[in-house]
This record gives sequence, C-alpha cells and structure tokens, in this order.
Amino acid sequence: MNVPVDEGLLLSMFLKMMNAKKTLELGILTGYSLLTVAPALPDDGKITAIDPNREAYEFGQPFIQRAGVEHKINFFPSDALTVLNDLINDGKEEGNFDFAFVDADKQNYLNYHELLMKLVKVGGIIAYDNTLWFGTVAEPEEKVKELALRKGRNDVVVVNNFLAADPRVELALVSIGDGLTLCRRLH
Repeated sequence: MNVPVDEGLLLSMFLKMMNAKKTLELGILTGYSLLTVAPALPDDGKITAIDPNREAYEFGQPFIQRAGVEHKINFFPSDALTVLNDLINDGKEEGNFDFAFVDADKQNYLNYHELLMKLVKVGGIIAYDNTLWFGTVAEPEEKVKELALRKGRNDVVVVNNFLAADPRVELALVSIGDGLTLCRRLH
C-alpha cells in the first residue's frame, strides 16, 4: 500500500466533505489510493489516474473491479508531466479538477505543482504525500545515514520550503502516515 489506512480514511472523508467530483492522481502503485478516492466520489465522478507502470495498475484492478468503481477511473500509462501538459494544452481542463493527489517521483513535485495550479480549481485541494520523508526533513542532512533517504529528503525539503512560501496556496502539513501536505488553491 502506498497510502496508510488512516490517511486513506482522511482523504475519503475530506473528498466527501468537499463534494469532489473530478480528481487527479499522480502515481498509483498498487491502486490503494484509487480505492480510497473512487468510492468517495459520486457515481458520475471521475479520477484521471496517471502512472507509467501499467502493471501496477493491473495489480490493483481486480480490487477496483470488485469495489464497483472501475467506471470512475481513467488510467493513463504515462509519465505525469506529459499527461498534465496535454490536459492544459487541450484547453478544456484548466480549473476543472476539485482535487489532486500526488505520490509520484519527488524530484518532480515542483513541476507537478505548477501544472496542477492550472488544473485544480480555485478552492480545490492538491495533496502531496510523503512530505515528512520518514521524519528526516526535521534532521540536518548530515545526520541522515542512508544515502537513498538523503536524496529523497533533499527533494522533499525543497518542495516543503517552496509550498510554505507559495502565496497561491494555503497549506497544512498533516503528520499522518509519512506526512501529507494539503494545499488549498487561493487564486
């Protein structure tokens, strides 16, 4: 699972309170996060799910089918930057999404943010997963012993600092799972 159960329940409740109908999901891994979002949407709700790994989506597909929510998911086996740019260039999708969940390659979070700021409507929410990065974002870099954690940590620290200073969003970093940053688009 790429989303802890408590985080999934929070997102599901949050989407219901928002009356979200149209969402984006960048990075799906096993499809667990799709299974938290899809049931929270109305029957005519849609998720644009993007992940370059079709096999990961196919792994979760039987569970999605069993839950009866497959009709809500449009899966794009592609990199997220390409699909997001295509949605913007289409000219029909800007400001049309209620919510976006980002759990993809951390080094592109800032690139995703700029594109999502065009696609998510004013008042909509962009959620970034793993923004505590195993707690390492609160430690000096030299104290992070594992090289793999250090690289990811640096990407997440840059994103956290940028989002905290971005006047276009109001944000809350929730210490649930591995950290979830919720950004409400202000303008």
